Amino acid sequence: MDWLHEIFKRSPEIALFLSLSLGYLIGKIKFGKFQLGGVAGSLLVACVVSQFGVQIDSGVKSVLFALFIYAVGYESGPDFFNSLGRQSVREILLAVIMAATGLATVVIMAKLAGLDKGLAAGVAAGGLTQSAIIGTAGDAIGKLGLAADETQRLQANVAIGYAVTYVFGSFGAIIVCVNILPWLMKRSIRDDAIKAEAQMQAGSVRVLGEGQQEAAPDLIGRLYRISAGKGHAVAQLESALGEPPVTIERIKRGDQFIEVTPQVVLEDDDIVLVVGRRAGVVASAALLGKEVYGIDGMEVTLLRRDVVITSKALIGRTVDQIRVATAGGVRHGVYVLGLRRMGKPLPLAPEVVIQAGDTATLYGGEHDVRRVASAFGEVVVTSSKTDFVFLGAGLVVGLLVGLLSVKLGGIPLTLGAGGGALLSGLVFGWWRARRQTFGAMPPGAVQILKDLGLAGFVAVVGLQSGLQAVSTIREHGLTLFLVGVVVTLVPMIITLLIARYVLRYDNAAILAGALSGSRSANPAFGEVLDKAGNAIPTVPFAITYALANVLLTLLGPLIVALA
Repeated sequence: MDWLHEIFKRSPEIALFLSLSLGYLIGKIKFGKFQLGGVAGSLLVACVVSQFGVQIDSGVKSVLFALFIYAVGYESGPDFFNSLGRQSVREILLAVIMAATGLATVVIMAKLAGLDKGLAAGVAAGGLTQSAIIGTAGDAIGKLGLAADETQRLQANVAIGYAVTYVFGSFGAIIVCVNILPWLMKRSIRDDAIKAEAQMQAGSVRVLGEGQQEAAPDLIGRLYRISAGKGHAVAQLESALGEPPVTIERIKRGDQFIEVTPQVVLEDDDIVLVVGRRAGVVASAALLGKEVYGIDGMEVTLLRRDVVITSKALIGRTVDQIRVATAGGVRHGVYVLGLRRMGKPLPLAPEVVIQAGDTATLYGGEHDVRRVASAFGEVVVTSSKTDFVFLGAGLVVGLLVGLLSVKLGGIPLTLGAGGGALLSGLVFGWWRARRQTFGAMPPGAVQILKDLGLAGFVAVVGLQSGLQAVSTIREHGLTLFLVGVVVTLVPMIITLLIARYVLRYDNAAILAGALSGSRSANPAFGEVLDKAGNAIPTVPFAITYALANVLLTLLGPLIVALA
């Protein structure tokens, strides 16, 4: 197999994309109800490929992970900040429980297996997939006052323990979150994700998926041949039709089209196009005449636009107050289809109070929509292109934040590149949701960053640590590996049971997101997102992940002190 080694040596990127391709292929295979998924499959294939000797720069791993975690934050930013408060207590407790049970498990297993401080810290770093423990534990070992050679030996053992246990640390978290958790709760992640999404949208306009449309839309247009309405002006008829309002958009008299003005008087046999909400348009037949079909030239193209509300005259007022205060001439011919706040639909109820940054969806003739949009705020221009100024700035800010370090009792605390990118993504995503006229990143772009970023990151980990893990197992036996299995599974299962039966989590998708975040288990989170099919797990993940990056990192010095 020297030829494979030579190929990977000359072009290590081949090993990366081979791991992704074969990994996702293997991930599609079902063993009964069990399925690895693309992320876990890529990890396993990468470990096999690493046996042929692959040297791949760690910078690739850092870039891919930064893109993944930033995209996750960007997508979930609006929900994350809306969720902060008393409703987040469970997620905070979950992160604390995971860290505490992880510490206890590592210390107990180290004593039972006779591991030194370095190996114990390495098992914690790999079994809990928190690479920062390597740094904090190494610093703590250096402060023990040991001889230089002993200090070096223990610090090297940290890396050995990490290499042996990291692969199952990633894989085991996937098993718990994607397989054991749904089995315990007797519900699928996908079903509960759909249920949670439906609850979030309760009382608001129905959100349609791609390719879906209403069978009986609320806004419609119909043609009527004037008989009952003859001799009445357009303004009189529109006023007489009352609520819900309708508008006459086009008039055809014989072979001529008449310009529609409020003063135009309708004559017998005129054809009019009436547009409005279904109830009003259907009721208008009694005042206009018989409905007709297929009249040439009566087609009107209507415009649909999202507008970010920035007008001070609207902010802080209810929907009903705005409707009453807006002159009929201003709102004539324009209909508000819906309201959204931070990306989430709001009911068009009279008592709903408008806030800065809310988005209104307007529908009507182009001229009318532009007139009303200028009074509301700024039109959101949809684009398939990503705003790389905004994306690049977000990543730079996140990575700079990740470099910051604060010492607490001699222990350095830092978010790291992943935590910084996540925090920046949350803030920039929230900012974008409030001001949608800049910073665009289409859903497809967000998805490719998440998919490629996570799978590529995991594949690089496998390519880098797979060979070392195998050689170290040969040298030290299976003891370290088995201890790592216990350290990976026991804290997660204990935390899962407490979450289910003490903290009363009753939604599998939400619990899976929170559990994977409390372990900083990015591969597991990727699989949870894939199973959910929507962004429901991202908010609990974002909360517990941010806490876990700090709490699990603190375990390094504690393990060195206690093991």
